[in-house]
Amino acid sequence: MTERTATISRKTKETDITCTIALDGRGIYDIDTGIGFFDHMLSGFARHGLFDLTLHCKGDLEVDCHHTIEDCGIVLGEAIRKALGDKKAIKRFGSVILPMDEALILCAIDLSGRPYFRSDLTFTTDRIGGMDTEMVREFFYSLSYGAMMNLHFHQFSGENNHHIAECAFKAFGKALDMASMYEERLDGALWTTKGSL
Repeated sequence: MTERTATISRKTKETDITCTIALDGRGIYDIDTGIGFFDHMLSGFARHGLFDLTLHCKGDLEVDCHHTIEDCGIVLGEAIRKALGDKKAIKRFGSVILPMDEALILCAIDLSGRPYFRSDLTFTTDRIGGMDTEMVREFFYSLSYGAMMNLHFHQFSGENNHHIAECAFKAFGKALDMASMYEERLDGALWTTKGSL
């Protein structure tokens, strides 16, 4: 099996990011974005998806958290897409309904090569720690386009904003792990009738 690892670096006037992801990892992470709650969310994604993830970002946090989180989404998405390679024999689809106390979130993924994002996650506060709650949507939107994936979230329940966000990040990790797994019955073929993903 080919090692599915990728490193992406991106530097702008707003952020300087380096990200390495190993899809077939053990959930080991080294994350430093300067935003504690965002680091906590990415750690949950890596651990529960069993991805080895290193992500370091120096961003213009003196402005706000927007550029840092959005750009990390772009870079992580591009790293996932690169690590997936030709996508031969992957399951392609992944979904999970994940509970965290009162929160219950569905995450569904199609690694189709066609980006699309839809979410009805609902927050009742503007911030959690140093992260604006509206940036949960911006992060996953940017990531879905960077990765060229179809990504959906549906919130069945949830009152605590921390739980809702963390449940979404962990659900994303589990769903991506499922979608990126190999299906032996495909015998190296792509899971599509079109001939390409």
